[in-house]
Amino acid sequence: MGIVNVTPDSFSDGGLFLDSAAAIEHGRELLAEGADILDIGGESTRPGAAPVPEDEELRRVVPVIEALHGAAQLSIDTSKLAVARAALDAGATYVNDVTAFRAAPEMAALVAERGCECCVMHMLGEPRTMQDDPRYDDVVDDIKAFLSELAAFASGEGIAADRIAVDPGIGVGQTLEHHMGPVSYIHHTQ
Repeated sequence: MGIVNVTPDSFSDGGLFLDSAAAIEHGRELLAEGADILDIGGESTRPGAAPVPEDEELRRVVPVIEALHGAAQLSIDTSKLAVARAALDAGATYVNDVTAFRAAPEMAALVAERGCECCVMHMLGEPRTMQDDPRYDDVVDDIKAFLSELAAFASGEGIAADRIAVDPGIGVGQTLEHHMGPVSYIHHTQ
C-alpha cells in the first residue's frame, strides 16, 4: 500500500503532495515502485492535527482519485461520510476510516451498500488529543476488544467479514511503552 497524503501537515511527508499534480505524480511513482493499493487522504491524522472542513478535504482528494482511477485499487482515508461517498463515486473501492466508523456510523452502511473493502483502526480519542496521556488497563486486550467490537459493528451493518481489515493504530494514542508490551508478547508466544 502506498500512502498519498494530500495535506500540508501529515507526519510522514510534511506537505510535499498538497498540490493535486504533485499528489498524482507521487501516486504514479508509488505504483511504479510496486504498490498495489494507493491510500489517499486529505486530512492529517498526526498527533495534534486540526480537523479539515469537508469541502476542503473533498477539494484535495477527489481530483487525485479521478486521475488515478483504473491504475490501481484506490483507498480513501477519511472519517467523513460525504468524502467517502464522493471518493467511491470517483473510483475508490476501499474506505480506510481512522475512527473505525465512530465519527460517522452511517459510513459502514455505505461501505456495505457499495460492496467495497474497509479498514477500521484503533485510535484513542481523536488526532488532537490522542497523545494526551494515553492509558490502558492492558494495551493488547484493550485494543483487541476495541477492534473486535468495531469489526462486529461493521459486520452487523452488512459488510462481509472478508472485506474488513483491522489496524491496531501503532503510534495513534499509544506510547512507546505501550508498543513494547505487544512486541514482548508476540516474541514470547512464538
